[in-house]
Amino acid sequence: MIARDETLADAHRHSRSILPRVSRTFALGIKLLPPRLEVPVRLGYLLCRIADTVEDELTLGAERKSALLDAFLRCFDDEGDAESYGRVVDELGSANDEYVELVASTGSVFRMYRLLDPPTQLILRRWVTEMVRGMRAFVLEHPAGIRVATVHEFRRYCYYVAGTVGHLLTELWYEHSYVVGRKTFERLLADCEAFGEALQTVNILKDIAWDAEHENAVYVPAELLRSQGSAHETLLAAERRRANRAALNPLIDLAQDDVERALRYIEALPAAAVRIRLFCVLPVLFAIATLRELEGSDAMLIPGRSVKITRDEVKSIIIAASTSTLTNPSLRWLADRVRKRPFVFGR
Repeated sequence: MIARDETLADAHRHSRSILPRVSRTFALGIKLLPPRLEVPVRLGYLLCRIADTVEDELTLGAERKSALLDAFLRCFDDEGDAESYGRVVDELGSANDEYVELVASTGSVFRMYRLLDPPTQLILRRWVTEMVRGMRAFVLEHPAGIRVATVHEFRRYCYYVAGTVGHLLTELWYEHSYVVGRKTFERLLADCEAFGEALQTVNILKDIAWDAEHENAVYVPAELLRSQGSAHETLLAAERRRANRAALNPLIDLAQDDVERALRYIEALPAAAVRIRLFCVLPVLFAIATLRELEGSDAMLIPGRSVKITRDEVKSIIIAASTSTLTNPSLRWLADRVRKRPFVFGR
């Protein structure tokens, strides 16, 4: 028993230490959550990240990825499968060291998962499974690398990889927060998918060149490029940059609509759920700032480039959000201010 406890303690320490190395933005917010929410949210993210690492692996064929994603889902039922899943790292030739380390520790992540109470386990299992099955479908539909054809397909992809996360978080709020009652939960459900999908759409837009060059993935719908006389094959071509930039406008509009619904999602959270509100508002404010930069840039269409906000703005938003999101009017004020121009103290 002592050895088992020591192993679990080590597993918790490792998961806390690796989280900021696989997602700095997510790690910023998760520290703000109440302890009863911090652990399941942390584990939920790590489970999603493990599956995503397998989906993104360039050296694996579609059928092998599909088999490995199926094997990952079996880890929910079989402790032995979970303990041995880390051997997958032998097949990850392109993943960075942090992601490889996380996949290698799959057994310890599932060990902590099995210590959660049954309702929390069910929430994580339900939505991680939904995500992974969607990933698997896209892998098989695009064996040579994801090439999104239509806006409908784009939205479907964003649902599986991010809308599911909105559901997962919302059910955890309801399960573990005393101030998120049934009526609040039902209001949150109306916008929880948009909350997750807004962040995903912004991430896709800012990293178009990176995804095409390093992930062999093009998420800009072919139908939008075609409407401007371009195509996936000329997405990063300098001579087509103006046309490609125009093709992004519907996706930017979609992101703006989802951001508005994400703000409505946060407004539906009770003021007393201050830690949950702050956890939710930080990535949304970062997304608003990034959208502001995207609207006046074509850097995301230039090889080797992407669109980013400055570290000074990130720091200023974190400081301002700690006090300006306690009420809905102050939340709206800060969101509108960030939308207009870079939000940096002293400027």
